[in-house]
Amino acid sequence: MAAKKKTFKIQRYAFIALIVAGVALVATILLAIVQGFVALKLFSTGNPAVWLNALWISLALTVIGIAAYGIMAPDNVRRFFTGRQARYGSNSLIMFLAVIGILFVINLLAFENPVSKDFTEDQSHTLAKETLQALANLPEKVNAIAFFSSRLSSSDAKTLLDNFKANSKGKFDYQFVDPDTNPVAARQAGVTGDGKIMLTMGTHKEIASSATETDLVRALIRLISPEQHVIYFLTGHGEADINGSGDTAFSIARSTLESKNYTVKTLNLLANPVIPTDAQTIVIAGPQKPLSTDEVSLLKSYVDGGKSLVVLEDPTFFTKFDNSPDPLAQYLISDWGITLDNDLIIDLQNSGAPLNATAASRSQDSPITENMTLVAILPQARSISLATTAPTNVTDTSLIQTSPNSWGETDFTSLSSNQAKYDAGQDIPGPLNMAVSGQNNVTNGRVVVFGNSVFAADGAFDAYGNGDIFINSVDWAASQENLINITPNTPKQRTFNIPSQVEWVAILLGAIFILPGLWIVAGVSAWVVQRRRG
Repeated sequence: MAAKKKTFKIQRYAFIALIVAGVALVATILLAIVQGFVALKLFSTGNPAVWLNALWISLALTVIGIAAYGIMAPDNVRRFFTGRQARYGSNSLIMFLAVIGILFVINLLAFENPVSKDFTEDQSHTLAKETLQALANLPEKVNAIAFFSSRLSSSDAKTLLDNFKANSKGKFDYQFVDPDTNPVAARQAGVTGDGKIMLTMGTHKEIASSATETDLVRALIRLISPEQHVIYFLTGHGEADINGSGDTAFSIARSTLESKNYTVKTLNLLANPVIPTDAQTIVIAGPQKPLSTDEVSLLKSYVDGGKSLVVLEDPTFFTKFDNSPDPLAQYLISDWGITLDNDLIIDLQNSGAPLNATAASRSQDSPITENMTLVAILPQARSISLATTAPTNVTDTSLIQTSPNSWGETDFTSLSSNQAKYDAGQDIPGPLNMAVSGQNNVTNGRVVVFGNSVFAADGAFDAYGNGDIFINSVDWAASQENLINITPNTPKQRTFNIPSQVEWVAILLGAIFILPGLWIVAGVSAWVVQRRRG
């Protein structure tokens, strides 16, 4: 009798074991979902071992709870497996397992054969036909490395790269690298700045200046159809040394160009007055002495033949030009309407270092500057003026300008005594052009002119957007930016209007009272009907 009472008391508390098992089962399911998200790299949980241990503990509690219930209430368990409820329950279990199996097979097939669909009204996530054609014509696999620091969101870039991968038939893959935590990888890739993507195919590589469909496809086309592009740096006038070292050398600029598949050489027209036929662009970086008339004649014929120059001339105050004529400057005036002003920019916008001219604005109409995200700073720069009316067939563009709170100081004696101040009628008022470009629409000749060379030297190349604007200028001069034209989709703008108080009341009544009330009324009605039928 005592034993029966004891068994009866144990059965009274069996439901506790069932509750523990139920709670543990819910926790197991939730933790399993979390582990799945972590495995898919949708988010990080910090310490994975802790979450894995919690999963095993919750699973163990589920098993222990069910076992304890079976021990404490064996009659209930026996009736469950042998009675009418067992038959109904087994049928439900079979249906449940069948549904789970079907969903598993569907998801497995979808995972093994990924297909992306764009359900947006304006097809804003659909790649252009030129892009799809480029991806379809990939001769071999392309690997992309996206250099994004923690300061720059990479979500849009990931979406775009996923789209490229999904439409490449397995010939395009990518990864992300943080240039702040892995600067060696960025340097080896020849990447300066943030948000750039390097594409590699075999031994060839190209760099997209931004994570846009246009820039990615331009880089992709260059990768598919590689051509040799040779850049020459002029020597013989005290120009920066591309093979030297120290802050004034151009070794970083050279290595960066070489990393983009350019061949970089030097050219001395004083020693050998012949421009090589493979010269795509000639860079004149900070001459200390003026070029000769004969050299400029050679360069003029070279550009008239559809080639290009990138000119970086410092203020005469920091050179050995003295009062000697400058045939190169005269050529830029006569043929391009570009004047290198004989001044030194004083930029009060940079109060701590007024000789560091800062690009307060940039052109959105030039491929050189349209995608730049960082400002360029030109230390000890001269300003550049553009003719009111450019020469026939020439289009000039101002690339970067200082703020209005600046001027071009023309009295160099005041610089020596640190008493420079703006003199109306004598000095040049801001905003001032610091870099300009010109293109002849008939010959296709191009020039890019900077009133400074220090910004691209090793000591300042990596500062802000200095390296970007120099490399972009060489790319543009070498005609490496307009391989294809893509018109991106313009997404439709939609706005969300906040509901009024009356609308909020209607929403709350519908969600909290009306819908649940209908379910309650339906349930009570069904119960009443069943009661009347006996």
